[in-house]
Amino acid sequence: MKPIPSEQTVFVIDDDPGVRDSLALLLGLRGFRTAMFANAEDFLATCRADWCGCALVDIKMGGMSGLELQQYMLKQDIGLPVIIITAHGDTASARAALKANAVDFLEKPIDDDQLVAAIEQALDRDRQRRTQAVHRSDAAERVATLSQREREVMRLIAAGNHNREIAQAIGISPRTVEVYRARLMDKLGVRKLSELIRLAIEVDDTRTRAKS
Repeated sequence: MKPIPSEQTVFVIDDDPGVRDSLALLLGLRGFRTAMFANAEDFLATCRADWCGCALVDIKMGGMSGLELQQYMLKQDIGLPVIIITAHGDTASARAALKANAVDFLEKPIDDDQLVAAIEQALDRDRQRRTQAVHRSDAAERVATLSQREREVMRLIAAGNHNREIAQAIGISPRTVEVYRARLMDKLGVRKLSELIRLAIEVDDTRTRAKS
């Protein structure tokens, strides 16, 4: 199989070759880059963490179903937004897909304009996801330059503690806390307390994701 390009791509996963062909034609004419897969297993066998775009997934396929693929992607932190398509829609399936953060749940025959709108929404969500990932990575790199004591002060500031409370917690003077605060903001390149707190939260979220 040809390597998938780094540009946003609509990954179509459907076991019906006729559906794949028609979607490839439609989406190509609308200007979308596409990659076709006959089943979930083929998609997962080649999927890479740096792929960007969205997945257009049929709900009923031989082997792993569309809902099972969606759940697997969530567990494996495969961040591509998912659009579920089906010829056998029901309320329970729609609820399961949307609860698992599907962008949309579309029934065949699919309205072209609804499909394009869902894909554009999914690609926008993907861009936001990757932008946030870059911010988290940048924040982690900046925090890595801090000393252990500076990180401790940052954590206590982010938790909402005042200078006097931080001083009591770690056994230093309030004036020394102010010095640490100023040094933190200089090292991290932030100008306001809210920016410092936001950065600390981003780093904490990154650590939580890595542990889960």
